[in-house]
Amino acid sequence: MTTQSSDPSKAPAPDPRRGAAADLPPEPTDTPDLDPAASAADEDDESRLPELTEETLEPVGEGPLATGHAAIENAVRLAPTSPGVYRMLNAAHDVLYVGKAKNVKKRLSSYARANAPLPARILRMIAATVAVEIVSTTTETEALLLEANLIKQLKPRFNVQLRDDKSFPYILITGDHWAPQILKHRGAQSRPGRYFGPFASAGAVNRTITALQRAFLIRSCTDSFFESRTRPCLLHQIRRCAGPCTQEIDFPGYTELVREATDFLSGRSQAVKALLAAEMEKASSELEFETAAVYRDRLAALSAISSQQGINPRTVEEADVFAVHQEGGFFCVEVFFFRTGQNWGNRAYFPRAEKTFTPEEVLSAFLSQFYDDKPPPRLVLLSHEIEEAELLAEALCVKAGHKVEVSTPKRGEKKDLVTHALTNAREALGRKLADTATQSRLLEAMTTTLGLPQIPKRIEVYDNSHIQGTNAVGAMIVAGPDGFMKNQYRKFNIKSEGLTPGDDYAMMKEVLQRRFKRLVAPSEKDVARAAKEDDVPQWPDLVIIDGGRGQLNAVREIFTELGVTNVALMSVAKGPDRDAGRETLFIPEREAIKLEPRDPVLYFIQRLRDEAHRFVIGSHRKLRKKDIREAGLQEIPGIGPSRKRALLHHFGTLKEIERASIADLGKVPGVSAESARKIFEYFHSNAS
Repeated sequence: MTTQSSDPSKAPAPDPRRGAAADLPPEPTDTPDLDPAASAADEDDESRLPELTEETLEPVGEGPLATGHAAIENAVRLAPTSPGVYRMLNAAHDVLYVGKAKNVKKRLSSYARANAPLPARILRMIAATVAVEIVSTTTETEALLLEANLIKQLKPRFNVQLRDDKSFPYILITGDHWAPQILKHRGAQSRPGRYFGPFASAGAVNRTITALQRAFLIRSCTDSFFESRTRPCLLHQIRRCAGPCTQEIDFPGYTELVREATDFLSGRSQAVKALLAAEMEKASSELEFETAAVYRDRLAALSAISSQQGINPRTVEEADVFAVHQEGGFFCVEVFFFRTGQNWGNRAYFPRAEKTFTPEEVLSAFLSQFYDDKPPPRLVLLSHEIEEAELLAEALCVKAGHKVEVSTPKRGEKKDLVTHALTNAREALGRKLADTATQSRLLEAMTTTLGLPQIPKRIEVYDNSHIQGTNAVGAMIVAGPDGFMKNQYRKFNIKSEGLTPGDDYAMMKEVLQRRFKRLVAPSEKDVARAAKEDDVPQWPDLVIIDGGRGQLNAVREIFTELGVTNVALMSVAKGPDRDAGRETLFIPEREAIKLEPRDPVLYFIQRLRDEAHRFVIGSHRKLRKKDIREAGLQEIPGIGPSRKRALLHHFGTLKEIERASIADLGKVPGVSAESARKIFEYFHSNAS
């Protein structure tokens, strides 16, 4: 599965003079995100519905249709009678459709018949076709796998498209250290150890790991932190780690804890619970009540995992459950993951498909693309019967290396699981449609209020963040008819040399120049990216800036220099005392606009601005913390090596310095009240 890896951050060396509970293991931090949508959307369903394509009811013109038939007939003459994959291309050599067939010649012939009763969607595809490319395969199974790969790679206009840019997290119990670590893992499973998953979201993994730490006391710290310990950390004190780093538990004892955790995640949860219950009863009968309490707490933690997982099947050990629901021309596919007899979460998908597709067709196309980069389980349960169930099962067997059954259950517990997934699919699509309708009404109202020439399909909001000019970063968030498009968010590290600290105009100029130069004169890479995101407008209809008339005029000058036209501009100035609801809106060549505090349009604009502020502040803090880790306290104005040593000697770790109050900082020898204030503000001040 193609995912982003999360690498644990380096831990600061502990000070042996500090108490045992002085510091915690550092939390893992994700690799810096050049496209920050990955972390922002981790817990969400897909943020937007695909655009509906209106089907024309008028007959297709004879000229284009005849041209398409001629191109396909030419391909039929050379087509093989064996299995393969074919691609239909338009005049610009863009791939319109990718299909597979057991007999390619026979399949293409069905498109070439002039009087064949075909849907309007197929007729439009034929009319646009000028060439056909064919790849032969040994078997129909290979053709199915190749078709799925090409659809995800090329995103053809007339195929069902799984818009899946999220990876699935796993739980990893490492196997490359004498004291194994438990952690969340994404990406290639190259590190030695046992992997358990997939889980539907990072939140589900984090909650499960926390409960497993309470139940089995396995460490979660990095190896560097582990090796540097001289006393147990706080996790040992709160009974979430057995403390193998300082030999609070011996090697055989810790190995037994790891074995129990592995058994529990491998599906032998009842046996583990029975063992812990027996140990608790034994300790209680021997009047060792403290030991019995430890076993009691561990059992409670395991019960918490089961309760959080909701429905857990009795007869299904390992399965993925798929249910598709269609409404309003849109489709939702709900997926539930069951492993080791436990529910490991669910996720809703909204594939791009024209409304003439049937649910069975959408589900069939969805499945082959879904498992293109994911390991299949031994059982796949479906809400609708698909024609190629046997072929799909054979392809998944080849991919997984073990038998995979694909079925549509009619009764029993498996049918109940599918029904439950179908209910979730119906509710998820209903919520998404309701959100989309509300968003559309707000956009219509904003268009009227602001006098925009058309309803914006893409709104870009820009903001800057810095502290006294340091770690300056700009950010762009994007919204449209279906809400925030988090996979379109971008951040810009300010690179201009000689920039006056705190010069917001210059920062905004750099951000906008870097953004719009790529639209005015796109590179080959930009063109390729735009082709992959053909359902997302690349040019904004409206640009919103945080600021007053001065910021607005500065942006107008930048757009004039770049030759950017037909993009509406607006700036949002905060009200007196920065009160929400008293903002002033500035639009070029118009009087300032002040809306009523409870106006839905004003609330919508506030949401856009606040989302941009949230995103840019988060990006700035990540950058600042990275610099602090790399450069230490010297980055704080007025803090030199001597004061740094004094602070570390007094507090022990950088984390403790960050948590300290101004009064506590002032107690450090050599740190004045003014220096204490600067240190505190450096860590806690809201970036501007």
